[in-house]
Amino acid sequence: MPTDTVDAPLTRKDFVSDQDVRWCPGCGDYAILAQMQRLLPNLGVPRENIVFISGIGCSSRFPYYVDTFGFHSIHGRAMTLASGLKITRPELLVFVITGDGDGLSIGGNHLIHALRRNMDLNIILFNNRIYGLTKGQYSPTSEVGKRTVSSPAGSLEVPVSPARIALAAEASFVARTVATDTRHLSTTLERAAHHRGGCFVEVYQNCNVYNDGAFDYFAERSIRAEQTINLEHGKPLTFGKNGDKAIKLDGLQPVICADDDPGRLVHDERAPSNVWPYLLAHMSPTFGLPLPLGVLRAVDKPTYEDGMSEQVDAAREHSGAGDVAALLRAGDTWTVE
Repeated sequence: MPTDTVDAPLTRKDFVSDQDVRWCPGCGDYAILAQMQRLLPNLGVPRENIVFISGIGCSSRFPYYVDTFGFHSIHGRAMTLASGLKITRPELLVFVITGDGDGLSIGGNHLIHALRRNMDLNIILFNNRIYGLTKGQYSPTSEVGKRTVSSPAGSLEVPVSPARIALAAEASFVARTVATDTRHLSTTLERAAHHRGGCFVEVYQNCNVYNDGAFDYFAERSIRAEQTINLEHGKPLTFGKNGDKAIKLDGLQPVICADDDPGRLVHDERAPSNVWPYLLAHMSPTFGLPLPLGVLRAVDKPTYEDGMSEQVDAAREHSGAGDVAALLRAGDTWTVE
């Protein structure tokens, strides 16, 4: 995160733009926007050093609603603009706002490479398991059998797991949270903003028009304690209404055990290998296990822009600052009259 500080304290109002928020009433995007606007003044970064870049989709309206610099780019290409900006202006705090359709379909390749390069970007992926902006087609994260306007007989495609994709790309920070749990959402976004390197945060977000209740099986308040685990570094994987359940391994398979079982697992978000967070990312109520929420992985790694700056400095030291005009006239040239 940039180290420049503001001259005077900022408030949430400083980050609220004059644009009317045009999401459907009840959309989960409102909660994410509100928590982001509350978080930004606490980071101590000048507004002119904060940039939001988005692609296409309901989530991609985000830059209009935050009073900072921003780009509303084209479908799936937000990562490319953000990467170029971060390389040329490394002092900026750059957020990429994308969705499960924008970021995992046409933008999937760009997402993978931005994360494997460990670009210092904060990628926030809104996952509602549907294409909302284009009126309800199934998305890369929709479940098998999903009936939509583009799959009236039910989708045949196995859904992708955003967190597992990020881990496979060796992202240095991977987290999951839920839009309806505003305290957890705020804490997770703050952790990401303070991490230096490639951050990927998946936010489970409800589309009450085209996919209402998609995450009720674990996110609904009355059952959340039994169906989710709030990850905390160095603490056991305990869950349940009374905190009396935990997770241990039976061979390589996670299973539920009592909270006092000597084999219960302890969370290590800083594990150098991504085997541990990958195991967590596979856990799901679908397999009879609670869904881990929070920071799955947070490790320190060299960033791409730091490496590039070192190469540029070394080249200048060896060959001088360079002359673009001389470069254009070097070698074989000719004049057309």
